[in-house]
Amino acid sequence: MKRDALNKMVDGHREQWDDKQPNSRIWERISFAFFGSKQSTPWNSVALWRAAAILLFGFSAYLLYSQQTGQPKPQLAQQEFMDVESFYASQISEKVKWISNEGRFVDDSFTQDLQKLEAMYTVLSDELKKQPSEKVKDALVLNMLVRIDLLNQQIQKLEESKPSIKPGSAI
Repeated sequence: MKRDALNKMVDGHREQWDDKQPNSRIWERISFAFFGSKQSTPWNSVALWRAAAILLFGFSAYLLYSQQTGQPKPQLAQQEFMDVESFYASQISEKVKWISNEGRFVDDSFTQDLQKLEAMYTVLSDELKKQPSEKVKDALVLNMLVRIDLLNQQIQKLEESKPSIKPGSAI
């Protein structure tokens, strides 16, 4: 019943209250009760945080893109190639030395193939000095691998052609 009386009073005097504005301190207290702060600071601005997020995303995308498209350091790639080349060259020289110590070659075509591969290696090496590229480096490594395989085949033939010593026989 009290509610009906209050509603009647508000409805009866509405035109007197419509042009009135509440005190600004009242709105500050209401704002503080709901939001916990009296005033808005720049750090509470949604637009500022959106702009910061966009900048962070853009910078991250730039860094990711530049890492993916960045070529490896030329000196580092050159050093890695030199390490691989020296390893395979030592393998080749060890195998050639072992075959030379045996004093004979099983197959004459072996020496011709090895000489052709060495000549190709020299040409590729000169090309690498003129115009370094990954294709030339790959071709050099492949050449060395083929030479090692050819030397391994020759070593296997030499070992198969050795006379085998039977157990129990006198030396």
